[in-house]
Amino acid sequence: MYQREFDQRLAKTLPKAVLFFGDNEYMIDHYIDLYKKKLDAGEETLALYFDEWNFDQAKSYLSQTSLFGGTNLLIVKHDKKIPKKELDTLIELANKSSDNYFLYGYAGSAKDAKSLQSSFTEKKGGVWVRFFEPTIRDSMPLLQQKAAQIGLDIDHYALQHLMMLLNNNLALCANELDKLAILGTKVTSKDVDRLVYSTAPLATEQLLIDLFNKKPITSTITKLLELGEDEASLLRSTQYFVNQIFLFHAYIKLHGQVDSAAILGYKLPKPIEEQKAQLALRVKSAALLRIFEHLLESEIAMKQAPATQREVLLYSILIKIQQYL
Repeated sequence: MYQREFDQRLAKTLPKAVLFFGDNEYMIDHYIDLYKKKLDAGEETLALYFDEWNFDQAKSYLSQTSLFGGTNLLIVKHDKKIPKKELDTLIELANKSSDNYFLYGYAGSAKDAKSLQSSFTEKKGGVWVRFFEPTIRDSMPLLQQKAAQIGLDIDHYALQHLMMLLNNNLALCANELDKLAILGTKVTSKDVDRLVYSTAPLATEQLLIDLFNKKPITSTITKLLELGEDEASLLRSTQYFVNQIFLFHAYIKLHGQVDSAAILGYKLPKPIEEQKAQLALRVKSAALLRIFEHLLESEIAMKQAPATQREVLLYSILIKIQQYL
């Protein structure tokens, strides 16, 4: 089901076992916190996050009676799928006692979560809830509510500016509201500019990853330009990224393995290293050469173009790169 349907269900009763998944980590945490408050779940709550996951521990927890006559609330967050047999057992245990509840926040892709939904059916005593990436319109009421809860006086325009600066990442925005509340004064857009660090560099990296994965990029370019990035800086970032992909491509061809420390002079986190290696393996040497030539010509064209034409030029430059891949 979707969020609106789940809210209607919550108004009547708390489902015993829930699968949360999708593109909104903030809302997953929001509903987990809501369960904690409604159930008055304190120290007896068992939270198993990522590498802490242990089926035997989870099963044992839901199999026992609460020591103080309270609630047994099992919270699991993981980016890997729990085997169906184990899920079915935990859902059955959650429904066996009026004191038992099981919440599973799946941090993997929504596509991968489809196979988990069969365990969380009405017949088995469970429900699943999918969240989508929020729009700024969706986010505003949630952050206004958060600001009111922590006593932060922030006007509508400053809040909207914060969301733009942080690429509408609800979790990051909520954390920044907690920090801004320390000021103890009304927060304006100028305060946001002065105190909040933009996520534009991260968004630029994601843009270029999407570019090489041949995914749609126009909306991301628009967001970055709205965040204050200029066309020339985005072109330079593209040149730097392509150069990195070429270095990975050449090193893997020569050595048959990847080592970011040897390639770049510093070690990348393992997931990022593997991601760049996959991109480098996918692109052909001839395509890289054409992209390099295209970027050199594009740099000259960007410098010569009037300011009013640079945005359109940037779109065409990046779209042309995708045609070479």
